[in-house]
Amino acid sequence: MKHLLITIIMGCAGWMLPLAAQELPVYLDDTQALEARVDDALSRLTTEEKVALLHAQSKFSSAGVARLGIPEVWMTDGPHGIRPEVLWDEWSQAEWTNDSCIAFPALTALAATWNVEMGRKYGVAIGEEARYRNKTVLLGPGVNIYRTPLNGRNFEYMGEDPFLASKMVVPYIQGVQSNGVAACVKHFAVNNQETDRGSVDVQVDERTLREIYLPAFKAAVQEGKAWAIMGAYNKFRGEHCCHNDYLLNQILREEWGFDGVVVSDWGGVHDTREAIYKGLDMEFGSWTDGLSWGASNAYDNYYLAQPYLKLIASGEVGTEELDEKAKNVLRLIFRTEMDRSRPFGSFATEAHGKAAREIAQEGIVLLKNDDHILPIDPAKTKKIAVIGENAIKMMTVGGGSSSLKAKYEISPLDGLRQRLEPDVEVVYARGYVGDVGGSYNNVSTGQDLTDDRSEAEMMAEALAVAKTADYVIFFGGLNKSEHQDSEGADRLSMDLPYNQDALIAELAKVNETSLW
Repeated sequence: MKHLLITIIMGCAGWMLPLAAQELPVYLDDTQALEARVDDALSRLTTEEKVALLHAQSKFSSAGVARLGIPEVWMTDGPHGIRPEVLWDEWSQAEWTNDSCIAFPALTALAATWNVEMGRKYGVAIGEEARYRNKTVLLGPGVNIYRTPLNGRNFEYMGEDPFLASKMVVPYIQGVQSNGVAACVKHFAVNNQETDRGSVDVQVDERTLREIYLPAFKAAVQEGKAWAIMGAYNKFRGEHCCHNDYLLNQILREEWGFDGVVVSDWGGVHDTREAIYKGLDMEFGSWTDGLSWGASNAYDNYYLAQPYLKLIASGEVGTEELDEKAKNVLRLIFRTEMDRSRPFGSFATEAHGKAAREIAQEGIVLLKNDDHILPIDPAKTKKIAVIGENAIKMMTVGGGSSSLKAKYEISPLDGLRQRLEPDVEVVYARGYVGDVGGSYNNVSTGQDLTDDRSEAEMMAEALAVAKTADYVIFFGGLNKSEHQDSEGADRLSMDLPYNQDALIAELAKVNETSLW
């Protein structure tokens, strides 16, 4: 009897297991094809749940569907490192102690390597950091063309050559997405200035558009298989790029076959109907409720939130576009958050630091080397004068959405002293006073760069130090302040700020072995 009972129980268990497998919903069965899972998940959503997928619920996240086990989407800046966490509805930092990152070189430096292996190494490393921080989407890379040296965000892009950018962006995307994190290529398209960026209407003929501004995006989609694209702030031929029929529907979807998600830049949406019909999938914002500025926790008022639901309820718009948008978001979630095979990532590792250093080394461009001054031979050098504020200023904080909280940052002056002293004397003079600010969005550099001396006094000190040195190394240029290399404003002129051009000219007079 005991044997019979065991047999019956085991028989029931054997019968129940296949039944349980049959009852597993298709969308939760990772042996099923991606599109089958997307369609099954869509069929289970209410209209309200579909709309909730399409707009932000916080500064950097959008809702999932908890009752179905569909997770939220979490996004992060930027292309050079994973930005520190911000509060739910504020740009102020959350002040976590575990949200620092490796600061990777600017993408202009990556492009200057001309090395696709460096592109992949960059993407893998930054993707691992994003994955470790539980991010769904990395808001980068940027591939807008470097058309004017005055653009405040040139440092975020891959240079002025469409062919080079097209080659470098592909391995970056593949590296990021190998971690189960979506690369969101930005800013689509013809976004080449920060001045009036939300209203400027760019007029470009078709040949220029196709040969200069679009190739890197096309490569990102068709070769890199990017899972996300970010619309730009500007207009193109009269329509805002975040809901632009020609760019998003005709070119991106129909011509290039893009099957990913189109994300707005923050606050880049302007009209509900335009967003419905002209290619946008997900709306995010900055201090906006989609209707007016300054509202707090007003995400339900975004253009693709309650206003969309009201149009559906009234019968003014159908649900075909809604279903397509929801499918695009679900496809993103299945590729990322619901991919159980994706790795766990890693954070600020030695390997990441090594990768950043290798990329930076290969990206250095020596423009001129008269009389073979370089390389410097420490055995034949007694004193090196280091001049310039950028030799001591932390450069990872500030600059807008690219601002970071780097785990490690060594200034050029400290690096030279560590490398050369005590065999070579390294002396320093600031030479000028630039930006003395030491914080951005509650991330502090910990530096106090206040200096009350006059410009003449600063220059005089620098020249005196330079006269006695075997070599002068000048660290100058821009410093991520407004109207320099920073989001939100362009450079005002080609001149270096803080009268650096005059300082360089004087240094060259007193020491012929000056490097800058």
